[in-house]
Amino acid sequence: MMVPALLLCLSFGCTAALKPTCLSAQLRRPGDYIIGGLFPFGRDTVNLTARLEPTVVVCERLFVDGLLWALGMRFAIDQINNSTWLLPGVKLGYDMHDTCFEPVVALQPSLWFLTQNGTRGIGVLCNYTDYQPRVAAVIGPHKSDLCLVTAKLFSFFLIPQVSYGASSEKLSNTELYPSFYRTVPSDKNLVEAVVLLLNKFGWNWIATIGSDDEYGKGAMGLFLSLAGNHSICIAFEGLIPTDLTDPTAKNQLEDIINLINKTKVNIIVLFAFSQPAQALLEHSIRMGLSKKVWIGTEAWMLSDIAASIPNIQSIGTVLGFIMKAGTVPGFQKYVADLFTSVQQEEFCQESRELNHLMNSDMQDTRCKHCDDISLQDISPLLSRSQTHPVYVAVYSVAHALHRALGCTHRACPKAPLRSWQLLRFMDTLPFTVNGQSFRFDESHGTNTGYNLIFWSWKNNTLTYLPVGDYEETLYINKSKIRFHTADQKEPTSECVRHCKPGQFRRIKGFHLCCYDCTDCPENTFWSTKDSSTCTACPEHQWSPARSTECHDRSERYLFWEEPLTIALLLLMSITISLICLTAALFLKNLGTPLVQASGGKLNLLALFTLTLLCLSCCLYIGKPSNHLCMTQQMVYALCLNGCFSTFFIKSLEITLVTEFPRCAPTFLHWVTQRRAWLLLTLCLLTQCLFCFCYLHLGPDYLVADYKSLPTEVLLVCNTASWLAFALLHGYNGCLASACFLCTFMVQTAGKKYNVARGITFAILIYFIIWIFFIAIFATLKTALRSVTQIGTILATTLGILGTYYIPKCYIILFKPHLNTVDYFQNSIKEEPEEDSQ
Repeated sequence: MMVPALLLCLSFGCTAALKPTCLSAQLRRPGDYIIGGLFPFGRDTVNLTARLEPTVVVCERLFVDGLLWALGMRFAIDQINNSTWLLPGVKLGYDMHDTCFEPVVALQPSLWFLTQNGTRGIGVLCNYTDYQPRVAAVIGPHKSDLCLVTAKLFSFFLIPQVSYGASSEKLSNTELYPSFYRTVPSDKNLVEAVVLLLNKFGWNWIATIGSDDEYGKGAMGLFLSLAGNHSICIAFEGLIPTDLTDPTAKNQLEDIINLINKTKVNIIVLFAFSQPAQALLEHSIRMGLSKKVWIGTEAWMLSDIAASIPNIQSIGTVLGFIMKAGTVPGFQKYVADLFTSVQQEEFCQESRELNHLMNSDMQDTRCKHCDDISLQDISPLLSRSQTHPVYVAVYSVAHALHRALGCTHRACPKAPLRSWQLLRFMDTLPFTVNGQSFRFDESHGTNTGYNLIFWSWKNNTLTYLPVGDYEETLYINKSKIRFHTADQKEPTSECVRHCKPGQFRRIKGFHLCCYDCTDCPENTFWSTKDSSTCTACPEHQWSPARSTECHDRSERYLFWEEPLTIALLLLMSITISLICLTAALFLKNLGTPLVQASGGKLNLLALFTLTLLCLSCCLYIGKPSNHLCMTQQMVYALCLNGCFSTFFIKSLEITLVTEFPRCAPTFLHWVTQRRAWLLLTLCLLTQCLFCFCYLHLGPDYLVADYKSLPTEVLLVCNTASWLAFALLHGYNGCLASACFLCTFMVQTAGKKYNVARGITFAILIYFIIWIFFIAIFATLKTALRSVTQIGTILATTLGILGTYYIPKCYIILFKPHLNTVDYFQNSIKEEPEEDSQ
C-alpha cells in the first residue's frame, strides 16, 4: 500500500515531504562574527486590525522565494568560511528570522539583533561607541517599507544593513539612513527604463497602477514625475489595496478595471508585488478586460503566483524589467545536498546542538513551515530565483570585515570589532564576487542594469524571453516580441493622432497628451521647436492660416498704375481743364459787368489757387514720406484759403451794401479795388501763421501700419496732433462760416442777378463734403485714406466750380444779353429810402 500511495501523491503534485525535516534548524549558526538575516519565509498574516495584544504575528503560508534567499545567504557564508583567502581563521555565524512581509513582524528580530549577546535588553547609554550588539551586520529585509522601518533602527547604532530587494528612492538618502546599503538598483533607474521603453514604442497615453505600499507608491511617484517631462500622459492612476481580506478591496479592484476601460488605454504600467498583482490580474480576467500591454517589474513578473493564474494568457502582452543578476555557481547542487542532509537524523542532531550554542532566549520567529517542504517544491524556482543580490550582500560584509580586521591571505586576527567600524570599509574599495566587480555608489546602491523580459507562451508553457537590456541606454530587439494584436505588431496608445504641419496641439481636459489639432491662424506659424502653440510672425512679416513659415509683407500705398489712381487722375485733369477754361473765359470777359460783379481779377487768383489745389492731388499718390505727409495738409489749406479769401472779400462787400448801407460809402473802398488785395494778403499771411503752428505742434508723419492689412504693410500719413490739424483747417472753416453768414439771407431786387447765392451754395457744398471727410478720414486705415483726401479735394473744387463759376460761364456763353450793367449793377436789393430813415 505504501508504493501506490506514494505514486498517487506524486501524480497529483503532492508537495509535502514524507516526514518532517530539520530545515528550520539550518537558519542559524554560531560564529566569531554573527550576521543577521531578515527574510520573508511566510506570507498572508492574520488580520492585523483585529490584533488587540502585542503577541507574535503568525504567517499562514510559506513563501518559497524567501526561503531560497535565506539559503543563498547560508551558501555564501559557508563558502566564505571554507575560503582560505577572504577570512582565513575566522568563522562567520548567521541568525535568520522571518519578516512575513510585515513591518510589525520585522521589528521583533531587528530589536533582537540590537541586544547584547547573552541578554534580552538594549542598553540605554549616552555613548554607544563601545556598545556591542548581537550582530556585526544585517542582510535584508526584502521590501522597501520594511527597510524604511528597520533602517532607522540600525542607522542609529550605525550597524551595516545590506538589502537585497528594497528599491525605494527614499532609501538613497544617506543622511537619514547612513548605514543602509543595497545590492539592487534604485526605483529611479527602473522608472527611467520604463519611460524609455514607452518612448521607444511611441506610447504616451497609459494607465499606471501600483500596490498601496512603499514600493508601489514610491515607484509610481517617480514615474509620474518623470513621465511628464517626456510627454507621457497618465490617463489613469490607481492603487491596489494590500489588505486583500478587507471587504472593500474587491470593490476597489473592480473600480480600477472599470476606469481603465473608460480611458481606453492600451498600455498599463504595474508597480506591485506578486499578491496585489495577482488580485488585479484575476479581476481583469474575470471582468473581461480587453487585451493590453502590461509593463511590469520583477516584483511580480517572475512570480509563479501571477504566472499560474487561470487563463492568464488572455490579458495580452507582458513586458517588463528584471534586474541583471549573475548566477550563483554551485547553489542548486548546494540546495539539493542540503535537502538530502536535513532528512538524516545525525545531521539534524548536529544542527540542533549548534543552535543551542547560540543561547537564544527569544521565541523562535524563523521558518515555521520549512520542515514540511521537499526539494520537488522548490526545484522549479531554483533556476530563476533572484539569489544573486543576497549572495553579493553577504560578500560585501565579508570584504568589509576583511579590511576592518586587517586580514591577509593567510590569516585574520580575531580582534574585537564594533559594528560601526565596518561602515567606512563598506564603500571605500570595490569588491569582487565570482570575478565580477561591485562597488557601492554615493547613495549606497549598486546599479547592475536591467534585462527586458517578454512573457512568451508556447503550448501553454511560459518562457521568460530576454528581448533587450538597459544600463545607460535602452536596447530592444523588437523582432522577438509577439504582441497580442492581429499582426503581432505593437499597438498604438495615443490620446489623439499626430497633427499635420501648420497645426498646433490644443490641450483638452486635464491630460497633456489629449489635444485637438487646430490650424494656426493667420500671421502665425507652426514651429517644430514648440508644437503645442503657434508662433506669431514678426511685425514685418505675415502668413496664411496653417502655415509653417512667414513671408515678408509688401508695401501698400496708392500706386500710380492702379485703375483707381488713373480714374482719379483723369477726373483731376478734367477738373483742371474746366478751371482753365473758366479762367480763360473770365480773362476774355474781364471788363464785362458779370465778371466785375463777381470779383474781377480776384476771380483769376481764386481759379489759380483751385488749379494748384487740384494739382496737390499728386502729393497723395506714390510712396509717401515724412516730408510729403507734412506738405499735403499745408498745401491743401493754403490753396483753399486763397479761394475762400476772395469769397470772404466779396461777402464783406455784400454785407456792407445790404446790412449797413449808411456805412457802405465809408468802408466799401476797403473791400474793393486795390485794398481788397491787401485784405487777401492778410488772410493768406494768417493762414501761413497757422501753418507754422501746425509745424510746431506736430505735423503729419509717415507710419508703417502692420495691423490694418493682413498681408501688406500700409504706408500712411498719420495725424500727430489733432489740435494742429484743427488749427490748420479750422481757419478756412471760419472764413467759410463768415462767408455763409454774410450771404445766405441776401435777396435780389426784381430780376437782378444774386451774386451772394453762388457763394452761399459753394460754402454749403464745402461744409457737406467736410462733414463726410472728417468722419471717414478719422477712421479709415487703408490705402483708401489717400483716395478720400483726393476725392475731397476734387469734390470741393468741382463744388465751387459748379455753384459759383459755371453759372456765370453759362450766362457769358449762352445768355450774353444778360451780361449788362443794368442786370448786374445794384443787383443787390437796396432798402427803400424811407425804411432807412
